[in-house]
Amino acid sequence: MAVEVSSAIAIDAARLTAELKTLSRITDCEQDLAKPQDVAVTRVVFSENDMKARAWLKGLAADAGLKVREDAVGNIFFRLEGSQPELAAVGTGSHTDAIPFAGMYDGTVGVMGGLEALRAIQASGLRPKRSIELLMFTSEEPTRFGIGCIGSRLLAGTIDPAKADALEDKDEKTMAERRAASGFTGTLASVKLPKDYYSAWVELHIEQGPLLEREGIELGIVTDIAAPAGYKFLIEGFGGHAGALLMPDRKDALCAASEIILSIEKNCLATGSINTVATVGTCDVHPGAVNSVPSRVLLQVDVRDTDPARREGVMQRVRAEIEAIAARRGVKITETKVNADDPAQSSAHIVDVVESICKAEKISYKKMVSRAYHDSLFMARIAPITMIFIPCRNGVSHRPDEYSTAEHIALGTRVLAQALAQLASE
Repeated sequence: MAVEVSSAIAIDAARLTAELKTLSRITDCEQDLAKPQDVAVTRVVFSENDMKARAWLKGLAADAGLKVREDAVGNIFFRLEGSQPELAAVGTGSHTDAIPFAGMYDGTVGVMGGLEALRAIQASGLRPKRSIELLMFTSEEPTRFGIGCIGSRLLAGTIDPAKADALEDKDEKTMAERRAASGFTGTLASVKLPKDYYSAWVELHIEQGPLLEREGIELGIVTDIAAPAGYKFLIEGFGGHAGALLMPDRKDALCAASEIILSIEKNCLATGSINTVATVGTCDVHPGAVNSVPSRVLLQVDVRDTDPARREGVMQRVRAEIEAIAARRGVKITETKVNADDPAQSSAHIVDVVESICKAEKISYKKMVSRAYHDSLFMARIAPITMIFIPCRNGVSHRPDEYSTAEHIALGTRVLAQALAQLASE
């Protein structure tokens, strides 16, 4: 049964804006004084500033009287107790870790907006049946360990705990070593949540794309989350001196890599689907000298789609062309699959709840696909989910000029709070 919450819940927009700014100052980056409007944030998981941000957030939660617990990988749970705490909880949350030179809104809007939503429900005097939890996920970004959403993967049981603990960073320190040094002990097997832990999950996030702003729409309601498949391609050829090695004798690894990159682009476009995207994000060239023919190249590839069969079809066509490239150029090409995750569909009921709130509040909205993946992709393995998107300027994200207005952040937070209160009263 629905509960009337719209008039009871009020968001403190000024507090929320101030706290987002405070969090943005916990960063490894020095600010560009020539561009004071841009805020560069680097906050890698288990770094000194990551731990500072966690401590600051836990302090805010304690001030609000929320129950706080941490698991073995460092996921933090902030709980507003319901009148029937034995029932499955309603959850929300996101992440505060940030890739190098990112912006101040990715992930943090969902964490700070989630905290503000819990405080607003608390201040309204409402006490829903179900408890409501805010979750700050560990290592949503792949910066340190090369794979994203480690905290939510462990919660959902989609990654082997022993393999997760063995992941290494660029300094050859393992996850086990890094988390222990940060005070997170215990077995990673203990992180997994039972499938009935949450009755519903809603994540607030910036869109990280241009559609809402371009179409003048206030909020997005996510119906599907596209999933990534990650690959590495190692191309090994025969290099040498740029002047002495004659053109007929070369087996240029970079030229072969260039053909692979264009093949990936071509076969992605050939699907005809706007939901199929592919990116070659890194190209490591050895020896990397202007006067040396490249003998080895490592490509890292990201292919995403809402349809895993269509995504795999792209890769099958690319593999056929790679075989021809290798034969023609006399190079060896080795493929390694890093991950291949399944897409997620939102709960029709939770989408209806958010949609009904938007209609009642006369908020413009758009049902849409999330082409970036989030922790909600993995929470969908154990709970019914949706996401709420707010516009971001020019669709820009993962850059210091990432920006969402205070008004859109407050609006998204208000709708989130109302949705959480309604779902927790069911």
